[in-house]
This record gives sequence, C-alpha cells and structure tokens, in this order.
Amino acid sequence: MEEKKFDINSIIGFVLIFGILLFMLWQNQPTPEEVAAEEKAKQAQVEAEQKAKVEKDTFVSTAEDYSNTTALDSLKLEGLKNKLGAFAYASTLPSATDNETVVETDLLQLKFSNKGGYLSEVKLKNFVSYDSVPIYIIKDGNAAFNISFSTTDNRNLNTQDLYFEPTVTENGENTVVSMKLKVSETEFLEYRYELKPDDYMFGFDVRSKGLDDVIDSSKEVNLDWEIKTYRHAKSISYENKYTELIFEYEDGKDDYLGQGDFKDDTAEDVSWVAYKQHFFTSILLADQTFKTGFFTSKDLVENEDVDTTFTKAFSSKMPLALEGGEINKSMDLYYGPSDYKILNAYDRNLDEVIPLGWGIFGWINRYLFIPLFSFLGSFMPYGIAIVVMTVLIKLCLSFVQYKQFLSQAKLKIIKPELDAIREKHKDNKLKVQQETMALQSKAGASPLSGCLPALIQLPVFYALFQFFPSAFDIRQKSFLWADDLSSYDTIANLPFNIPFYGDHVSLFPILASIAIFFYMKMTTGQQMASQPTQEGMPDMAKMMKYMIYLSPIMMLFFFNNFASGLSLYYFISNLISIGIILVIKNYILDENKIHAQIQVSKAKPKKESKFQKKMKEMMEQAEQQKKQGKR
Repeated sequence: MEEKKFDINSIIGFVLIFGILLFMLWQNQPTPEEVAAEEKAKQAQVEAEQKAKVEKDTFVSTAEDYSNTTALDSLKLEGLKNKLGAFAYASTLPSATDNETVVETDLLQLKFSNKGGYLSEVKLKNFVSYDSVPIYIIKDGNAAFNISFSTTDNRNLNTQDLYFEPTVTENGENTVVSMKLKVSETEFLEYRYELKPDDYMFGFDVRSKGLDDVIDSSKEVNLDWEIKTYRHAKSISYENKYTELIFEYEDGKDDYLGQGDFKDDTAEDVSWVAYKQHFFTSILLADQTFKTGFFTSKDLVENEDVDTTFTKAFSSKMPLALEGGEINKSMDLYYGPSDYKILNAYDRNLDEVIPLGWGIFGWINRYLFIPLFSFLGSFMPYGIAIVVMTVLIKLCLSFVQYKQFLSQAKLKIIKPELDAIREKHKDNKLKVQQETMALQSKAGASPLSGCLPALIQLPVFYALFQFFPSAFDIRQKSFLWADDLSSYDTIANLPFNIPFYGDHVSLFPILASIAIFFYMKMTTGQQMASQPTQEGMPDMAKMMKYMIYLSPIMMLFFFNNFASGLSLYYFISNLISIGIILVIKNYILDENKIHAQIQVSKAKPKKESKFQKKMKEMMEQAEQQKKQGKR
C-alpha cells in the first residue's frame, strides 16, 4: 500500500483560505450605529410581542375564550370553535377588542362598542343636568342591546358577547356607521346606523347575509333592549313620577306601564317603544311592527329622601322575524328631549310620549295651550309668558265665573222664600221639593246653573295641570327667585326632612296656598249664604269651613316638590279669580236689580218644559203612593 505523505501545498492552501475568511469577517463587522439600530429593532419586536399578548388576554368576554392575535394557537382556536362555531371567525380579526368608535353630529356624541356592536355612550351636546353635568342617556354600561339566537349546530349565542368590525363612511351629508359580526368576509350580521347632522333620530337597520344555514330559523330570534335611566332633575320624586315606559301597538293604540315597584305588560303588533325620562327619551321604532312585545318597568328609587343615580330600569323583549332564513329589520332610534314640538314633527304618533291628558284634555293642550305658550315664549321670558297666558285664560273664563256668581246671588235673594216653603211644608218633603223647584225655575236660579260653569272650567284646569309638568320649554328657565321653572324653587333649606313636604321651603306654593285660602273664603261664604236653611246644614257648614283651611294646607304640601311654573300658574290664577269676584260683586251685580227682575219673572206665567212636567208627574205619583202606603 502507498504511504501517505505530508503535502506542503495543501497546508499553504488551508492557511490562505483561513486568512481570507478572517479578513472578510473583519471587513464586514457592524459599525456602532448599526449595532444600536439592531438593538432598537430587537426592543421593538419585544414590545410588539408584549402588546399582542395583552390584547390577546383582554379582548374577550371571558379572558380565555378569545384572542386578538392573527395566529391563534391551535388549542385555543379549537376551544373557541367549540363554543362559537362559525362565529369564532370574528374573534380572529383585529377588531376583536373592546375599542369604541366615536361619531359626532350637531346634536349628539355617540360611541359604538366593538363588543356587542351597539351604543356604549349617548351624550346630548346641547343640554346639562340640574347640577351642570352633561346629559348622558347611555354611559358606563347602563344600557344593553342584544339579539339572542340559536345556531344550526345547537349553540345559543348573544350578540352582546361577540365582536363586531366597525367602518365609518359618508353618505352625502349623513354619516353611516356599520358594525359587522362576521362569519367570513362575505357572511355577517350587520348593525347599520345612519346619522343625520341635525336630527335626534337616526336610521338603525339589522340585517344578515349568508347566515341562512347558520341561524336556526325553527327557533325564536329575540331582540332585547334594556336601560337604567339616569337621574337628571333636582327633585327625585318629581322626575320619577314622569319617568315611564310607553309603547304603541295594534295600529295606533298606545299604553304605558305606569308607576309602581314593578310593572309588566305584553302587546301585539308593536310599532315603537319609548323609555321616557321626564325631559329626555329613548325610542326604538320599527318600520314593520314586531309581532309581540314583552315590557317591564322596575322602580330603582327605594328612598326618595336619599340621593340616587338611577330612577327606573326598563326592558323590552321582541321577536325578529326571519325572511328566507335571514334577518332584515329596518328601524329608527331616537335619543333626545321629550319636547312635544320635536316629537310631533316626525308624524309617527310620538306626541303620545308626552302625557298631555286623554280626550278633551289632550285636545286643549295640543291645539290651544302648546301653540299659545310657544307663541308667547318666542318673544318674552318664559316666566312672563306663564303669567300672560294665565291672565288670558282667566279672562276667557271670566264669563263662566260671572254666571256662577250670578246664580249664587239669585239663590241668596230667594233664600227667605225657600226657607218659608220648608217651614210651611216641613212634614211633607215631596211638597217642599215641588215648590222649591217651581220657585227656582221662575227666578232662574237653579243650583244646577251654578254647577255647570264650574264643570266647564274643570277640563281647562286639568289640561293645565298636565301641561306644565310636560313643558320642555320651561326647563332650566329662571324667573324671579326660581332658578328652574320645571323644578321646585327654594328660599330655604331645612336641616331635616318633613314627611310629605321635603327638606326645603318653596315660596311659590306658599303664595298659591294663601291665594287659594282667600279665594275659597270668598266663594264658600257666598255659596253658604245662598243655601236654604235645613236640617243638617250646620254640619255641612262646618265641613265647608274646614275645607277653607284644609285645601291650602294640602296645596302647600302637594306642590312643594312640584315644578315652580305650575305653582306660579295657580298663584296668578287665584289672584285673578279673586279680582274678578271683587269686580263682579262690587261693580257688575246689583242685588236690588236682581231682586226686582226675579219678582217680574215670578209674575210671568212660565211654560214648563217636558223634563219639568215629567219630574212633576213622578213626584205626584210618589206622593200618591206614599199616601196609599199610610192607609
């Protein structure tokens, strides 16, 4: 075998190659600047990985269910698919975070949450609460909107737990916010909001695409809408009294749940639902009615003497009909003031949200008081407008007071003759009634003629009682010592709370109570003077005397927490009534002339009406039956 020899040439070759490699490494070593750049890049990579980990841990309703990274580990992705099925895709998107999209109009500032796709905040930009805090209808999780449904692979899901992808576009002057819950890039459930620049109402559509084989159409798809209403007014009890859930159903009918610790109701063919917070309202309206609706109202004010954040909790549950296995529901949302003029302008029967009274009371408010007050308020302070409107109303009703006072004056003049009839036939009550009716008819002094004018005034008084608490125009408008005509005025704060009265002293109710006292003293005295003397009258006189003092006290307690605008109206109204009575008594009515007219009227033969003849016949028959019974 040939012996291997050491090759000097090979050694020289290896040395040269090694030297060349060392020279190349020396030439290509990084500069200090390049070293710093590399370190910075490594640090940026570390920070990016940490941020991705934080987002991965926080974007889900339960921390271990969802992830915000684009590459989920297989184990977690498998668990997510087991829970959400086709909707697990939404959790793999960058939008699967608790981020919010902020959109503003001239009137509203809105925040849309990726989680649930609904509004997480609604701020009314032009209003503040009694303590100068901005008005938020939705904030800090007080409201919820959810669509619950079942999937074809037997899962029960809620949209409020899932993540939507937001996009904001412009449609002319309108702003469109689209929130999509994706199954794939072409299959999704979408909430579409279209906001107008100068409108409290905006379009709200719920539609799905490509989900006909995902959503189980054999089971109900329900829309749930809830809210806890924030307190915005100074008087908790007063605001809570006018905070209520109202709904329209069956082609124009409307109803409300009313007050109470807990109320619920159901209705069919529901077209809108309103959560009214006295002066601010949330409304959900449907273009096509919901088949049914289930509504609840819970009072959250356990003690009106203790400060509170929320007044009531409202909820509505309504099914969504599927069309070809897809959801396609066009609706509108309103977040704004409970202002009759604004709501009525939509021509969707939303004026029923404002409690103006039923029947004739509502008509008087809609077609008389609201237009009149709006006209007066357009060129004068609202406190002065209340005074002027009160004067106009009392002048229009002055003829009614005149008729009422005239009737009482006539009864007072013929009172001696009525007493004589009672004395003459004291053992025959039927005869007393017959001759009393005959004398009153000839004198034109029927007690009924005095009651009718009072009845005519009742619709006006009740309409105004409904009008002032609902008048949005007087909210936060001051007059004299009252800072806000829509709330109580305060001249003194008490260091304690008086039951049914409160912890403050309001001056307008005191003035109104004093005016009522003098008015009742004048009218009750005139009325008692016109009543004939009979058994039991002393007790009646005593009761009416008590009412003179009791009514003002009731007024004082009842109105101490009510709107000062309403107390102002009653104060001015009773002052004017006192003035009208004094004028009628001292300058218009002359009892001597009235007495002479009565005597002339009594001398004339008076033709009996059919009603009077019938009453006379009935009395005569009753008298005969009484005599036969004695025999």
